[in-house]
Amino acid sequence: MAGPKRHYTQAVYLLPLKDDGAPDVAGEYIYLPPPSEPNYVVRFEIPGTSSICREGSLWVNVPTNGHKFDRNHYTEYKLKPDFNRNIQIDIPIPCAGAFGFYTTYTPLPEFSTRPVDVPKPTKTITYYLDVSPKLTLQKSPLPLEALSVFSVISKFMGKYPTDWNKHLHGTGERGYNMVHFTPLMIRGDSNSPYSIYDQLTFDKTIFPKGEQDVAEMVSKMEQEYGLLALTDVVWNHTANNSKWLEEHPEAGYNVETAPHLESALELDTALIKFSSDLEALGYPLELHSVDDLLKIMDGIKTRVLGGTRLWEYYVINVEEDTRLAVAAWVGGKVQSKSMGKTEVGSLGDAKDWPLKRKADWLIDHALIGGDRMGERFRRKIDPQVGATLLTALFGKYDKRINSTADERSAFGAMTRFLNEVNLQFYNEYDTDAAEICEQLFNRIKYVRIDDHGPKLGRITKESPLIETYFTRLPQNETTKKHNPKALALANNGWIWAADVLKDNAGPKSRAYVRREVIVWGDCVKLRYGSGPQDSPFLWEYMAKYTRLMAKHFHGFRIDNCHSTPIFLAEHMLDQARQVRPNLAIFAELFSGNEKMDFMYVERLGISALIREAMQAWSTAEVSRLVHRHGGRPIGSFEADEVASAEKPSAQANSQSNGTSSQEVVHRIKRSDVHALFMDCTHDNETPAQRRDARDTLPNSALVAMCGCSTGSVFGYDEIYPQLIELVHEKRSYTSPYSNGQSLKVQAAEGGIGNIKRLLNQIHTIMGKDGYDETHVHHDNEYITVHRVHPQSRMGYFLIAHTAFPGYGNGNAGFQPVHLTGTKAKLIGSWRLEVEQSWDVKSSVANDKKLLRGLPCRTKDIRDVKIESKGEDTTITVPDTFPPGSIAVFETWIPGAERSEGLDRFVTSEANEAFGGCSLTDLNFILYRCEPEERDSSNGKDGVYAIPNYGPLVYAGLQGWWSVLRDVAANNDLGHPICNHLREGQWALDFCVGRLERMATQPNYDGLKRPAAWLNQRFDAIRKVPSFLLPRYFALVVQTAYSAAFARGIDLMAENVRDGQSFLKSLAMVSCQVTGYMNNASLWPDKTVPSLAAGLPHFSSSWARCWGRDIFISMRGLLLGTGRYADAREHIMAFASVLKHGMIPNLLSSGALPRYNSRDSIWFFLQNIQDYTKIVPNGIELLQERVKRRFLPYDDTWFAHDDPRAYSKSSSIEDIVQEALQRHATGMHFREYDAGPNIDSQMKSEGFNIDIWVDWDTGILFGGNQWNCGTWMDKMRESDKAGSKGWPGTPRDGAAVEITGMLYSTLVWVDSLRQKGQFKYDGVSLSGSGDKVISYKDWAAKIKDNFERCYYVPRDRSIDARYDVDTKIINRRGIYKDLYKSGKPYEDYQLRPNFPIAMTVAPDLFDPEHALYALYMADTVLRGPTGMATLDPSDLNYRGYYNNAEDSADFLTSKGGNYHQGPEWLWPTGFFLRALLRFDLMRRKTHEERVETFQQVTRRLAGCMKSIKESPWAGLTELTNKDGSFCADSSPTQAWSAGCLIDLFYDASKLSLE
Repeated sequence: MAGPKRHYTQAVYLLPLKDDGAPDVAGEYIYLPPPSEPNYVVRFEIPGTSSICREGSLWVNVPTNGHKFDRNHYTEYKLKPDFNRNIQIDIPIPCAGAFGFYTTYTPLPEFSTRPVDVPKPTKTITYYLDVSPKLTLQKSPLPLEALSVFSVISKFMGKYPTDWNKHLHGTGERGYNMVHFTPLMIRGDSNSPYSIYDQLTFDKTIFPKGEQDVAEMVSKMEQEYGLLALTDVVWNHTANNSKWLEEHPEAGYNVETAPHLESALELDTALIKFSSDLEALGYPLELHSVDDLLKIMDGIKTRVLGGTRLWEYYVINVEEDTRLAVAAWVGGKVQSKSMGKTEVGSLGDAKDWPLKRKADWLIDHALIGGDRMGERFRRKIDPQVGATLLTALFGKYDKRINSTADERSAFGAMTRFLNEVNLQFYNEYDTDAAEICEQLFNRIKYVRIDDHGPKLGRITKESPLIETYFTRLPQNETTKKHNPKALALANNGWIWAADVLKDNAGPKSRAYVRREVIVWGDCVKLRYGSGPQDSPFLWEYMAKYTRLMAKHFHGFRIDNCHSTPIFLAEHMLDQARQVRPNLAIFAELFSGNEKMDFMYVERLGISALIREAMQAWSTAEVSRLVHRHGGRPIGSFEADEVASAEKPSAQANSQSNGTSSQEVVHRIKRSDVHALFMDCTHDNETPAQRRDARDTLPNSALVAMCGCSTGSVFGYDEIYPQLIELVHEKRSYTSPYSNGQSLKVQAAEGGIGNIKRLLNQIHTIMGKDGYDETHVHHDNEYITVHRVHPQSRMGYFLIAHTAFPGYGNGNAGFQPVHLTGTKAKLIGSWRLEVEQSWDVKSSVANDKKLLRGLPCRTKDIRDVKIESKGEDTTITVPDTFPPGSIAVFETWIPGAERSEGLDRFVTSEANEAFGGCSLTDLNFILYRCEPEERDSSNGKDGVYAIPNYGPLVYAGLQGWWSVLRDVAANNDLGHPICNHLREGQWALDFCVGRLERMATQPNYDGLKRPAAWLNQRFDAIRKVPSFLLPRYFALVVQTAYSAAFARGIDLMAENVRDGQSFLKSLAMVSCQVTGYMNNASLWPDKTVPSLAAGLPHFSSSWARCWGRDIFISMRGLLLGTGRYADAREHIMAFASVLKHGMIPNLLSSGALPRYNSRDSIWFFLQNIQDYTKIVPNGIELLQERVKRRFLPYDDTWFAHDDPRAYSKSSSIEDIVQEALQRHATGMHFREYDAGPNIDSQMKSEGFNIDIWVDWDTGILFGGNQWNCGTWMDKMRESDKAGSKGWPGTPRDGAAVEITGMLYSTLVWVDSLRQKGQFKYDGVSLSGSGDKVISYKDWAAKIKDNFERCYYVPRDRSIDARYDVDTKIINRRGIYKDLYKSGKPYEDYQLRPNFPIAMTVAPDLFDPEHALYALYMADTVLRGPTGMATLDPSDLNYRGYYNNAEDSADFLTSKGGNYHQGPEWLWPTGFFLRALLRFDLMRRKTHEERVETFQQVTRRLAGCMKSIKESPWAGLTELTNKDGSFCADSSPTQAWSAGCLIDLFYDASKLSLE
């Protein structure tokens, strides 16, 4: 019998990649939560034909199938291109760490009609995923945000185990949960914890049993004291007396391993000798003034720099190099292998060169040894190259002719040249010498003269003039086997504002010779080289040390991280994580560059960077730091698309093993680098030094309230008077909390430990439970912090009165605090009193035996008032609330104790509520612009207007979400929409009210459930405090929007449902522009959904339904999305109004149709053809009958309510035939009601419609110079410019797209006739049936003549084969826009219309000609999103459209250039369809076909970006030049989206194979 089925939730973190392979996430830092069970997955999502898919692979080094992590082992995931879908690759995350990923691919070449060189395969940079460690304490998870770290200097902890156990017990009692130990290994001679003598041995003076003691201690810490263990790891240096250095001096930088340091060592040695000789040389040994120091500096210049002849490390040896060069000349050795013939030959005019040019030539061609510093005279001139120059000047040496005198001449010449060469090198030396003196002067002055320096006193052997930069290893049996040069090792140190990636002791740095290093004389800098091969012992030795630390400690603090080579740190952390996968990593970084810090963090997987509250110099700065580390603001928005909401059932997966999973998809949140925020570190001065000792309590409380790891240092809670000196201090810690007793939260003597217990407990609770919303307020001396849980709304509130010098002893006039909608309960209020006179501080600090705190105590503060009024609370502090005081409160929101349930409730059941909606329901739910909303509300309501923001673009959810999307993503709680929601609930009323009102209307029954759902959710959130309303309103809107959008996609065709997000966004434009309109139905007597040309400009009344726009849009928006019934309705409606063999340009519900567009009928017929091919059984449409608004084959006009109207009916087959017959016969008519009633701009001649066929070619002609019968239909209207009544683009003659669509229709009906599906054979030429031409013959005429009539050849020598006028050709290799227009030059204008003909009638075109013409359009016309409507080289080109311009410019006034340059988006769809089809024709291999799809994809980038960013969630009508914004463009246009859906539909039918 089968067991019960197990169900689990599968968390998915979505990681989209951009076209260049970079992660498309907010910010740069990808920080993921700790590993889970089962493993959550990172889902890489890549557009199916992204550039990186070209022979592309994703490489990820996340370990798979139980394997251990290997940084260099990347698993390959092939990227299989797919134009219609995104590629998704799921990577389970099994462990913590920093994981790399990159992509390899062959870059897409520039598009060309000719063969091009294939780019070489390339690799992106490596990006990183940082996965947080999963820490546990006593079997309970301990998030990083819950850590309270306690830092101790191990050598002051006293005797182990007695003193240590007391201190550790006291640490646990104070609520800390992790102890940071400075290194516990044997220390070097200096006794500094960070100068480690033996990395593999624990300090036996503390731990007699060594590693066993440490293991037992760490175990006891965790089990008995509730403490994890953290230690420093020191990889960068070792103690200068480390014994293993004597065996392995190659582990350091010496003259043998780093010969570039020879000059630095020479200088250092000379400085030591000079220091020891000072007295003998008569220099002062005690420096009392700068004058004393200047005397010594003079000695350094002469005796050290001069005495060592330091310049010899910079310059060439002129005499020696001259001798060698002349000898090579005399010996005929004048050619260097590195010299090319061209370079030698270029010396022909060398005799005329000035001296500097000859010197420069030698530097460029003859200099060797200039790559780094090294031995004296390392820089040399190659003798043979020098001889080459001498040959050019003196000729080839011939001992029969030349003499010693010639040699002397050559010697003298070369000497001059090399002296000139040395000028540059002496300048280099002078610069470094000046820097050496500057650095020495400043350092000596600081340590011996400056008041703020240590004033080291008399110069002695033990305290020399300046620190040594090198450790000299002793001479003994071990070291004598080494080269003596190997025994002087560079000491470690640091440099102000240095490049952390540059090795300051490496060959590319002169920091050691220039004395720029602030050196640590007790530490030798370790030399790792570029990898283990450069120093095998050192790498393995330090790896053992690292593994040992990981064995016993839960976390590392990387010491001196910014100076540690990053590749070394990566290797060592890999070693550590093999031992302890969930290792927490902390570090201080002093790179001075946030980007550099970020690089270290992401590559090493650093858990948090150490930040220090004691760096703040004022209350305001403390407030800034608390704000930075506190957490996100209260009432923040949810980052995921719908938090906690159920996902569509399609994402539920059943497994064969009896389990099922439900995916919860998360978007990767924007993340800053995490912090370990310390109230004080062992490197900081204490509050008693830096501020006022009383600030110890408020400073600590403020840090504890932060939403990150926090910490403190031994001595802080005890109020130690000063920073403990790390190296020389020998006293031990004391603490009143190290007495083995339990601590209570209460006022007490001896420090703040009792109160710290509470603060740490609160911090841990908030971190564990996810209290991640915080409000920080600074008010003079006060800071208040309120931190709450985002669901339960439980919280903690802190009032802190900070203590800086100059603050008084009262409450500083602090005003009452008001907590809106929130209740509060006092946990406790205390002040810190400290005796901090100079005498007391001095007495405590100078205690000879013990480290101890200042006399101090915490005291209860009485009379903190909490007053409630309704659900609001007011808190008042008493007059006695001096600096150093805090008050801590619990807070809650009445009724929200179970608001985790509220979150669940408002995000639940949306799919069910919206699951019964139709697409027209969704049109109302999601969209409706201002005119549409007015229409549906009988003029009462429009879109919602937000104060200080303006009206939304839609009344429906898309209008709200377009604003909230960015507000939520940026957590912009100050946005006007948030202010408006906090001020009242009008927005909720509006959203529910419009749905409830419309749900009672006919055709909108589907709105009842969404209205009820929305009403219930809004009722639930109306009770929350106003400051939370923006969050909950967004959550409800987000949930409803997502469910409605998903329902819309579910109602679409399969290719949309399974398509990429861009296609889904395009498809939803069909929902956006198709809906019911009382004033714009398709029929005069019934209301049906109608398709708007665009919003909001073309959304209402007569301006909504344009025949041309509808049938350019319909294939994509209705057929391509599976909306077949809506498509049929539009076809039938327009078929009903056929007249003159045309459909109207303006439908006006069939009441007042206008017949002035010559191209609309052809887009209409093309859509009927598409319907029969796309829709299942679509051919049946031809036999459906439709009542006729006008009488068939009769041009008589009558009103729609005339008895003749709709008295006759025709089949769609008859409609097609009538349209073809009327055009074949020709038409000459004047528009009904011609004049200002229908067009106030047009001249009288423009109302005359003429259409005829040239039966020699079969091509259809029409129009005149006074009308504009195609889509480029702008009628100029400026009286000022004298352009009124002049068409901007008449396009009379034979427009190329009409010819293409005519041919397409003829071929289609002929094919139907042959299959017995179309009863008509052809048309009568006269209309009376006496002379008939078959459709096949008509099509053949067009095909036979098309190339001759339209093609403009690239080669003018073959012009005679084509009907072209050579004199007026502007651009070749294109197809004419028109044939035989009224202005012949207009025929030759390059416009984006010919791709329409290519798309519908590809066999009219020569493929080679077509592809080149498309290449020209791509090069000349294509913009970021649209196609320029005219060639920019045309004299009439004007790329900026402004309909409001009323100037005297004939071409642009009143927007006369509407189609004379601005870039329209809908032609982009036809252009890309044509490009896809014709480019695939030449492609033979799979890889070549992929390239075609990728070329198309690349050209979609602008549209993808636009629809994603547009508040209208659509694509605009047009842009100005180069994609710039056009204010007069309709912001979402039906055909702009529809024509791109066409592209995806075509692509789905074309194979990549």
